[in-house]
Amino acid sequence: MAITSHMRSGQCEAALRVFNSMPCRSSVSYNAMISGYLQNDKFDLARQVFDGMPEPARDLVSWNLMISGYVKNRDLFTARALFERMPVRDVVSWNAMLSGYAQYGYVDEARHIFNQMPTKDAVSWNGLLAAYVQNGRLEEAQMLFDSKTDWEVVPWNCLMAGYVKKKWFVDARNLFERMPVKDEVSWNTMITGYAQNGELSEARRLFEESPTKDVFAWTAILSGYVQNGLLDEARRIFDEMPEKNTVSWNAMIAGYVQYKKIDMAKELFKAMPCRNIASWNTMITCYSQSGNISQARSLFDEMPQRDCISWAAIIAGYAQTGHCEEALHQFVEMNRAGERLNRSAFTCSLSACADIAALELGKQMHSRLVKAGYASRWFVGNAILSMYCKCGSIEEAYDAFQDIMDKDVVSWNTMIAGYARHGFGKEALVIFGSMQAAGIKPDDVTMVGVLSACAHNGLVDRGMKYYHTMYEDYGITANDKHYTCMIDLLGRSGQLAEAVKLMKNMPFEPDAATWGALLGASRIHGNTELGEKAAEMIFEMQPKNPGMYVLLSNLYAASGRWDDVGRMRLKMRNKGVKKVPGSSWIEVQNKIHTFSVGDTFHPEKDRIYAFLEDLDLKIKLAGYVSSTNLVLHDVEEEEKEQMLKYHSERLAVAFGILSVPAGRPIRVFKNLRVCGDCHNAIKCISKIVDRLIILRDNHRFHHFSGGSCTCGDYW
Repeated sequence: MAITSHMRSGQCEAALRVFNSMPCRSSVSYNAMISGYLQNDKFDLARQVFDGMPEPARDLVSWNLMISGYVKNRDLFTARALFERMPVRDVVSWNAMLSGYAQYGYVDEARHIFNQMPTKDAVSWNGLLAAYVQNGRLEEAQMLFDSKTDWEVVPWNCLMAGYVKKKWFVDARNLFERMPVKDEVSWNTMITGYAQNGELSEARRLFEESPTKDVFAWTAILSGYVQNGLLDEARRIFDEMPEKNTVSWNAMIAGYVQYKKIDMAKELFKAMPCRNIASWNTMITCYSQSGNISQARSLFDEMPQRDCISWAAIIAGYAQTGHCEEALHQFVEMNRAGERLNRSAFTCSLSACADIAALELGKQMHSRLVKAGYASRWFVGNAILSMYCKCGSIEEAYDAFQDIMDKDVVSWNTMIAGYARHGFGKEALVIFGSMQAAGIKPDDVTMVGVLSACAHNGLVDRGMKYYHTMYEDYGITANDKHYTCMIDLLGRSGQLAEAVKLMKNMPFEPDAATWGALLGASRIHGNTELGEKAAEMIFEMQPKNPGMYVLLSNLYAASGRWDDVGRMRLKMRNKGVKKVPGSSWIEVQNKIHTFSVGDTFHPEKDRIYAFLEDLDLKIKLAGYVSSTNLVLHDVEEEEKEQMLKYHSERLAVAFGILSVPAGRPIRVFKNLRVCGDCHNAIKCISKIVDRLIILRDNHRFHHFSGGSCTCGDYW
């Protein structure tokens, strides 16, 4: 028939011309048009033809076609209404409704239809059984299965696969042994189940017993060895395989990638005769995870075809290797290419936004996620929440937290840690209380966030209480991170002797982070002797950690011990340790502006420096005095003042005041800790210009407003 022929080749308009030219149309011609439109995903046109049919021409086939069309379009309500209007129904009509309910998880409704059916065929029984199995209702599936004896092999395999998926291997094996006829799927289901569960000896025994070993059986046993890390045995099986398909090659390559055998994966990929997109994606991930992003990009560019996973893999590769701006560029390119933006691409891109504090771009992604319907799901919701926390927008972080429908422990931990890093310790503890009220059990990460909140805000008594009761209340044994938080808490509050005592009583040796907390506290309280001891221990563990040399040098400089400052500088030079240059950046109109100390490259440098000079006069009149004791050079006071005045964070703040519209926060980010003098200066600046200035250093956030900071000068 001409209509059917045109429809099969997608030529719907040609089919319509034939239909319109027919002087006399029968049920067959109408049904051919309806069926053709449905096959070409033109449901509305199919409905128009159905509605325009003369009543005598509308037969059972017409009704069944439309019901199936509504089911395919997920409109079960209208499908049911049409079903109820049918003058006559046959088993196909009933099965269409049953399969519709079953397909979309409405198992009870499917059962109700099944019970009402005047006659049932194999499709009816198989459809309901599959619905029970696919929705994990295996007890009901078993009862249905036991109520009938003449099942074909497919339903046996279906129920057995359900048992295997739930790891009910005894039930699966009993069913397998009872099967009157076993096909290759039966054997492969059992082999795969045992192999994936780590029971390789049983999987291998079944494999050997299997009367016909097809490529799927070989691949199942191969994958089992790969998943259990037995790569040598897996490779022996791979080499023995009489036939390999793409899945076989990909399984072996993925095994090499998973266990970091990059050269073996590369060799196999080159020899592979039947690469598909998954093969390329696996190798891109392989190179990205090994830090070879240039090779990953080279493969990405060579791909004959890409999918959303390919783009997500290259975005993740750039983000994980620190190339955040390129990761975001690839996200934009993915969108331009018209590729479907999946949640993996979104979450990796959000992570990149967080790392470079690209808040505006992060907001745009959040908006797109909301439109795509991803935002309320915890996996993506947590990425959005983390992005806002790291980009310095704690209010929007809280809104994102509230939007997560099913919060998991990571959601709560991220919000608690976010408030702690921003200096809102009391708010962090309120969230902790809400977490307990919601019945979510805190874990060790939760308690690190809670203790950190107490440490950042000087809440010594609260911190001690949580520390001493966390095992009794939550079964959490203190680890090195908890001890570090407590030493930080005690040390910052000036209880250095108590901090040292706690360190001595630790059930394990303190690590560099713990000694670092003690060194930081020693710097705050000017205890040079204790600071030297802490630094000495850190140098033994991390001889090339520049931050610790600088902390100790600050301690010496504050005490006027310039010979010791010089000794530190010489020690760094002899050990090949280089101080990380300080840099600060700010996002303005979707562009990142980066500054270094005394920067002379920014196109608006003259305007920025003139504004800073004016600000310097105003803050001095307001009582600001330069903390020249923090300069690590023995030079004249006036020169020290000049050196402090042009630190990178001050340049970025000045540019932000000039560029960010009034009423909006100024968000600046620094790769090192903010220096004490800049901290004091920015406090004064926030009062003079009447702006909220949010500064993220490598340790925490500082919210400057009205001449004060949320850290309480306690960082």
